[in-house]
Amino acid sequence: MIALLGLALAGCTLSPPQATDSGPESAPEAAPDGRPLVLTTFTVLADMARQVAGDHLQVESITKVGAEIHGYEPTPADLKRVGQAQLILDNGLNLEAWAARFYSGAPAVPRATLSEGILPLPIATDAAAGQPNPHAWLSPKLAEIYVENIRRAFTTLDPAHAEAFRRNADRYRLQLRALDRELTVAVAGIPVSKRVLVSCEGAFSYLAADYGLKEAYLWPVNAESQVTPQRMARLIELVRKRNVPAVFCESTVSDESQRQVAAESGARFGGTLYVDSLSAASGPASSLLALQRHNIRTLVGGLQRP
Repeated sequence: MIALLGLALAGCTLSPPQATDSGPESAPEAAPDGRPLVLTTFTVLADMARQVAGDHLQVESITKVGAEIHGYEPTPADLKRVGQAQLILDNGLNLEAWAARFYSGAPAVPRATLSEGILPLPIATDAAAGQPNPHAWLSPKLAEIYVENIRRAFTTLDPAHAEAFRRNADRYRLQLRALDRELTVAVAGIPVSKRVLVSCEGAFSYLAADYGLKEAYLWPVNAESQVTPQRMARLIELVRKRNVPAVFCESTVSDESQRQVAAESGARFGGTLYVDSLSAASGPASSLLALQRHNIRTLVGGLQRP
């Protein structure tokens, strides 16, 4: 499959969106429904991109709802979709471990990295010291940078609708600012001594920094094989020492280890948080805004209880 990928996509550029060989004045090729096709690497970015695109672009996620993004394995169907796309949006910050292989081609498909311009927080662990934490979209403040990068990429792709993209981006930024205020008020309702977010993955560093939470986790970036007895023992001891009422886990990984932490520490398993993937449309995290509100309700509900 890797060999076929190289043949199918030979010659990719890792630069931000540029005009294709057909010339800067040519209209982008249309997707099957007539609009230019934009692909994102995962569902959260697709939701953000749709808020800016409105009806003018067709936005789809390469990975499906519930996929574990870090170790995703692209399929032949993904290759076919890339051949139909005019733009790919990714997160960067080492999130998409599979992207370098996947991008080894497709000169006619420009790419934009949405975390560009963000000063990343480091992953605080011995095994990954110095590496950037990739989950910057969980900060509503930093999500505004994603929105601006999306707007720029879309304006380059489809300049005829630049004003519509600007209006949509401005409207979405206002929603993110309202979300920021909601989260500030919600976290203020948690007793200071209980403001400890214990998750499976260390995905909440940006959220914790924004709202004054202490973060603790079983592994730094999704890799359940990193759950060593020593790491689990340290987390159990922290939960006991801080008398943390509840611990949580993300939707894209098994919560078995975290339930063991809860059982051995005396805490409750407080529920499922969403990070790298939205839920289905009928679920509690069908958009980034819904994801954030679900997470904070789950967190507050678990940490406010005695």
